[in-house]
Amino acid sequence: MGLERSLFQAAKRCLLSEILDEKLQLTDAAADAWANGELVAETWSACDEITRAGHPQRPELVHPSRLPRRGLGSENGRLALIHAIAHIEFNAVNLAWDAVLRFPDMPSSYYDDWIQVAREEVYHFRLLRERLHAGGAEYGDFPAHNGLWEMAQRTAHDPLIRMALVPRMLEARGLDVTPGIIRRFQAIGDDETVEVLQVILREEVGHVQFGSRWYHYLCQQRGLDPEQTYFDLLENFLNGGIRCPLHHEARRQAGFSKRELNRLEALCTGG
Repeated sequence: MGLERSLFQAAKRCLLSEILDEKLQLTDAAADAWANGELVAETWSACDEITRAGHPQRPELVHPSRLPRRGLGSENGRLALIHAIAHIEFNAVNLAWDAVLRFPDMPSSYYDDWIQVAREEVYHFRLLRERLHAGGAEYGDFPAHNGLWEMAQRTAHDPLIRMALVPRMLEARGLDVTPGIIRRFQAIGDDETVEVLQVILREEVGHVQFGSRWYHYLCQQRGLDPEQTYFDLLENFLNGGIRCPLHHEARRQAGFSKRELNRLEALCTGG
């Protein structure tokens, strides 16, 4: 089968591209090709050898303790916060393609979902990049950290663990914190960034919901109790407690049960 017909070769090319605009364009092209029936999810061996996603030379990746302060009292702080969110969205593109590439034996609708996520994360990244450009900055102008990809590596061996800990833990945390970030930008009158973040929050609910869907699917396949399994995984992988407050409405829309939310609240360590 030619490379142009293979979903997994297309996903690998998107994941490993180190040229920013090329990665964005490849993602759009691959998503279009999949939607048009031009790619096939053929037999494929999981890519255990992939330990590093492609990313441009900048931003410099540093330990979180070395990241700049992102207070909105200065223009530099405002841009640093937008940049930090853009970096999350860029990493989310890689995570979506890795979810396609890493787990080759899932139903076709699984690939529908994560290819849609990849396309939407590219859209989010472009919106935030435009906000950086409006302030005279570019993606890569501020240092960033690699925590999201590190979790991808830790969960690369099992799609159930990936769905539990990336969409349903890390990305769900984004649902909790984004309303507060929106209020901060509202307070300084940055209405354009507020509109961008509102779009992102709305669509990220859907991304977490995809994670919930496939997490429950895999639990059912394996005869596991989804709630207890989730909290067992949190206990094994989580450093410290859950940061609160939780965005209950968004998490409910994204597939969390009331019992799960109550148990998460009991693990809260504060904001």
